[in-house]
Amino acid sequence: MTKTDFRPVKLPDDKQETANHALARVRSYLVEHQDASQIQVSVRDGGDREPLVLPREAVELLASLLAHLGAGRAVSIVPSDAELTTQQAADMLHVSRPFLIGLLDAGEIEYRTVGTHRRITASSLLEYQREDDRRRRLAADELTKLGQEMGMI
Repeated sequence: MTKTDFRPVKLPDDKQETANHALARVRSYLVEHQDASQIQVSVRDGGDREPLVLPREAVELLASLLAHLGAGRAVSIVPSDAELTTQQAADMLHVSRPFLIGLLDAGEIEYRTVGTHRRITASSLLEYQREDDRRRRLAADELTKLGQEMGMI
């Protein structure tokens, strides 16, 4: 198993403007070249410029990263097949480890056991998070509807 680094990256305030400027240029390029499956960028190495060809998907991911970093948010990249410890998964959900264990035991999140340790793939965790968000939105919509019917809203 490859060790995954979960430390978030956050730009200092003075570098957020640089990220926003780069984002504007990347977005503009993506819009102007919608058919391009690969994008060539120029990289300066010392005094020389070298061409670098990137898949479009990588440049779109870069644009997303720049948007978050430029807005002052911290960003982490986690491969979907990364296996998380229960503490890492709890940290990503912003819940306690015992609460996460309860979700695992209840079958809410898929996991596998390695020896005596539980491992959760990032994709399973994100799937749970999406479903939990969907349930919360439905409950909020229902409460809003009830409030409107009762004349409270």
